[in-house]
Amino acid sequence: MTDTENAQRISEVASRLRDNVQRVIVGATGAIDLAIVALLCRGHVLVEDVPGIGKTTLSKVLAQSMGCTFRRIQFTPDLMPSDVLGVNFFNQKASEFEFRPGPIFSQVLLADEINRATPRTQSALLEAMQERQSTIDGETYPAPDPFLVIATQNPVEMEGTFPLPEAQLDRFMVRVRLGYPTPDEEAAILQRFEQAIAEPSVEAVTEAGELRQMQELVTTVRVDPSVRSYIVAIVQATREHSGLTLGASPRAALALYRCCQANAALDGRDFVSPDDVKALASSVLAHRMLITSNSRLRGRTPDHVVEEILGMAPVPIER
Repeated sequence: MTDTENAQRISEVASRLRDNVQRVIVGATGAIDLAIVALLCRGHVLVEDVPGIGKTTLSKVLAQSMGCTFRRIQFTPDLMPSDVLGVNFFNQKASEFEFRPGPIFSQVLLADEINRATPRTQSALLEAMQERQSTIDGETYPAPDPFLVIATQNPVEMEGTFPLPEAQLDRFMVRVRLGYPTPDEEAAILQRFEQAIAEPSVEAVTEAGELRQMQELVTTVRVDPSVRSYIVAIVQATREHSGLTLGASPRAALALYRCCQANAALDGRDFVSPDDVKALASSVLAHRMLITSNSRLRGRTPDHVVEEILGMAPVPIER
């Protein structure tokens, strides 16, 4: 198959996922596409918004649509690392220790309200998110393939929460925000679920083997050297900006590169354009950066800084 045919195949699978998720989630096309982009890039998703927007519902419906094994953890202050990773227990009948795997050994893990757990428990996810393996009592166990962590958190209510450390935020490929629905979308929500009794669910429209194929095909999307230099210039600018105390890491640069490839494939293109970079820069970079105290006092956010950098970075021109 040609690169164009590969991109069109990825676009068709993504369209199936999007349409299936939107049987439950009204609107939010941009947020759904971002989650699919991260999935195609073997990345993890941080869904951040106020309560009642549909963060958990989006995560569960996406997992159901993928046809993968799914587990959910409700993060609370008393949650222990063993509740995430699993434990070794003594089997009296067999007279030996056996490992009982925790929910992290599922293909899709929903970490609901992740910032309500203690840093010790949050750190149980670090190795799995980066190296796709977990070490328990000196024994290393591989994560399933594909492996996706979808975490939710409420950025408004900070009482009783533990902010995610930079090392963990950097492991989330994209940050997704759903936002409030428009009046028409909210009316559609009321109409769609006016007689719903059980929690909405959907059937799977793909499976793990097909997803792995799509993840491999995404890497064949072409990136012109000028676009690659554009990505590097943006990431470098975050490290030199006066409004930031911490810029984007090399991992962030690679994440932006991969996400641009997936975003182009979602549109059926076999090449990345500067518009892909502009569309994804804030979602990929902003949550990884720290702003200075002066910037925070003036009401600036990392998203504002990213937009400012995009406005100054020279955009490649098609030759």
